[in-house]
Amino acid sequence: MIRSLLTLIVCLAALTLHAEDRDDGKLRIIVFGAHPDDAEYKTAGTAVKWARLGHHVKLVSVTNGDIGHWKEAGGPLAQRRAAEVAACAKKLGVTSQVLDIHDGELLPTLENRKLITRVIREWKADIVIAHRPWDYHPDHRYVGVLLQDAAFMVTVPFIVPDVAPLKKNPVFLYSSDGFQKPYPFTPDIAVSVDDSFEQKLDGLHELTSQAYEGGASGSAEYVEREVPSASDEVARRAWLKRRWGARQGSEAEKYRELLVKLYGEERGKAVRYAETFEVCEYGRRPSEKEIKELFPFYGEK
Repeated sequence: MIRSLLTLIVCLAALTLHAEDRDDGKLRIIVFGAHPDDAEYKTAGTAVKWARLGHHVKLVSVTNGDIGHWKEAGGPLAQRRAAEVAACAKKLGVTSQVLDIHDGELLPTLENRKLITRVIREWKADIVIAHRPWDYHPDHRYVGVLLQDAAFMVTVPFIVPDVAPLKKNPVFLYSSDGFQKPYPFTPDIAVSVDDSFEQKLDGLHELTSQAYEGGASGSAEYVEREVPSASDEVARRAWLKRRWGARQGSEAEKYRELLVKLYGEERGKAVRYAETFEVCEYGRRPSEKEIKELFPFYGEK
């Protein structure tokens, strides 16, 4: 009797652990950022909107961020940043993962191509988002290259043969940036994050080493001069909102025409905060109809 009960408990636990692996009819989205903050910064507002509708979202840090601070580094910083993105993911209602690659040392090797292919397949992704391969930071650039290289390979059976290939190529998207060469970011998708902006801030608030301490570009002087004290959480949160309100507000203004096209004139003109994405030609190329199925927000009131 006891053995039967234990067997039942184990089986139920296994079913629970693998519930996300089932085809439940929901979208599966995976976002790759170079460091433990990039995916969150670029897509948290849209991730929240997907998650609220029951879709499955994973934010992946391709490196562990172990040199991304002005005061600390190595294993302790990597652990700190992994804990930060885990706390952020909890606030956003999504899943997070940090890969075991040193910050500043990412290369577009065959080994890493296979790793990224594996991660995408294991998540059974419908949508894959990453940096464009033109950026000031080599880790950002190489995340973009690796995602381009994986865009076809995720469907090829005999590379990474121990993980089943995807039946169809996902839609691969680039997150926004301001770089102009070889060509500027040209979005195909713009999402209003007005209704998820506060929750995005809740998540970013957990990224203390980056959002408040400035990461590798920070300093003791910067923290003392620019950032409200950690003891005054209300002031800190207001400071964070001003910074990110300006950033997401600028994105909405810059791509106002696209917002109007997708939401209609009245709603598109009213959007305050936006996140935007460009379709990568190496993945599946969605029609306008499919874009609205993959981003099921445009009919929201």
